[in-house]
Amino acid sequence: MNRLRLIFAITLAPLLFSAAGTATETDRLFANIKDGVPPRGEGQGQYDQLIIRGAYLIDGTGAPATGPVDVVVEENRITQVTTVGTPGIAIDPEGRPPLLDGANLKTREIDAHGKYLLPGFVDSHTHIHAPDKRQNVPADYIFKLWLGHGVTSTREVFGSDGESRLLALKALSEKNAITAPRITAFPYFAMPADGDEKLPAISSAEDARKRVRYLKRIGADGIKFMGAPEDILWAALDEAGQQGLGTTMHHAQLNVAHADVLDTSSHGLDCMEHWYGLPEALFTDKVIQDYPSDYIYSNEQQRFAQAGRLWKQAAGPGTERWNEVMATLLERDFCLSPTFTIYLASRDLMRAYTAEWHYEYTAPALWDFYRASREKHGSFFFNWTTQDEIEWKHNYQLWMQFVNEYKNRGGKVVVGSDTGYIYSLYGFGYIQELELLQEAGFHPLEVIRAATKIGAQVLGKESELGTVQVGKKADLIIVDENPLHNLKSLYGTGVPKLNEKNQRVERVGGVRWTIKDGIVYDARALLADVRAMVRAQKLEAGLDPKIPMSVEQ
Repeated sequence: MNRLRLIFAITLAPLLFSAAGTATETDRLFANIKDGVPPRGEGQGQYDQLIIRGAYLIDGTGAPATGPVDVVVEENRITQVTTVGTPGIAIDPEGRPPLLDGANLKTREIDAHGKYLLPGFVDSHTHIHAPDKRQNVPADYIFKLWLGHGVTSTREVFGSDGESRLLALKALSEKNAITAPRITAFPYFAMPADGDEKLPAISSAEDARKRVRYLKRIGADGIKFMGAPEDILWAALDEAGQQGLGTTMHHAQLNVAHADVLDTSSHGLDCMEHWYGLPEALFTDKVIQDYPSDYIYSNEQQRFAQAGRLWKQAAGPGTERWNEVMATLLERDFCLSPTFTIYLASRDLMRAYTAEWHYEYTAPALWDFYRASREKHGSFFFNWTTQDEIEWKHNYQLWMQFVNEYKNRGGKVVVGSDTGYIYSLYGFGYIQELELLQEAGFHPLEVIRAATKIGAQVLGKESELGTVQVGKKADLIIVDENPLHNLKSLYGTGVPKLNEKNQRVERVGGVRWTIKDGIVYDARALLADVRAMVRAQKLEAGLDPKIPMSVEQ
């Protein structure tokens, strides 16, 4: 498909799909996805009426759990949220919303008594990796791991294989033509190619503005930056503001001397990814971090080892500089997307590569990508030492303190996972991020709020998503266990729990149903599909599915 035709197809996709949903346009979009994402075969609905009965509600606003409630959904919208009783007392059926009765109506009731109902989770930092690049996993594998963990919306901040594939996936997901979360598209500003087509180099401020206008024209929601010379970066941020595009940035160390978070936010940047650029803004006795004389940025082990020694070089908690930087970012309504989870291996490598979900859920090609390699991003554990882990643990303490205080003072903090690197697995890594926010000092209700309401705000979709509210879209999660008591109960592998009746330890938890756009997905069935994929791939590779994969080649 040539580029002009693709732009035309993606730009007109909403119009062509509305009403009849032409097969021709659907076929064009599928043709632009080389990895063969299958048409949606999972999920039931939408329904004329869906009623979720008797759940305890965590609505995403920060309010404590309430209920039991009955929630009514018609097609893809929440139309009623009704408290129907009191915990411990039988529910009077007379006070419950009735199920519509009609021969031509498609209806369903879900028995959620004793379960918990939440808004769908927003993953604010994702990568839909292409199967023929690096991780070598199909998008269908990634999507099912996300939905299986309650992730109904993602902010894709790169677009592996280029923006054409990304925008095609976004359009197909919007129409529920594939089994996938909603996708908010933030293509990479300096992407060298779009699929097989080389993109124009960006070597001037005018080139930068052209790139921004082009991304707006083809349907991007925002742009992800990593850095650029000042004139190019400032022009791009200015143009993005004029075009109404969201912006976020991984402040790469190659550019952070002129572009820390104070610099970029002053030019209109909306959000930062990870934490690079923040401690540099906190320096008081230097401009550039204290690199060893033999440091080479493209040496991944050196890069990550020295990154773990960065926060201790910055002004500490409570200092004048700490407060000044925080106050400035708060005034600018700046968003932090910390992605704590993607650095976990740096503070405890063995725990990261022995996580129990790797046995059945990590594809062998992805595991091979994780192994130490000079060429692969994040595959840097050649000689990772006790001291490296100690430095990273200290790094986390200072970093988490800033993030928690920022939240306490009214700042926006979202939940992003950046999974697919450094032994962090899609879906599972997202739940780890929830746990890490609690470690940082967030109350579990604050964690859920960051994962839902605040995430929807950063997507620019707070009027449609993020809380369980009449009029909003039906993106919902139903779980067996109380996540406020134990966030671990959200893992697809569940959590061990003692059965007091028989004194046996059992597996409980996990997401039971994920509802996206009024379509009900059996989360357990999605994860079973992933297990079957992984088993088949291991057998094809001559691996014993019962034996964990090793870190050695």
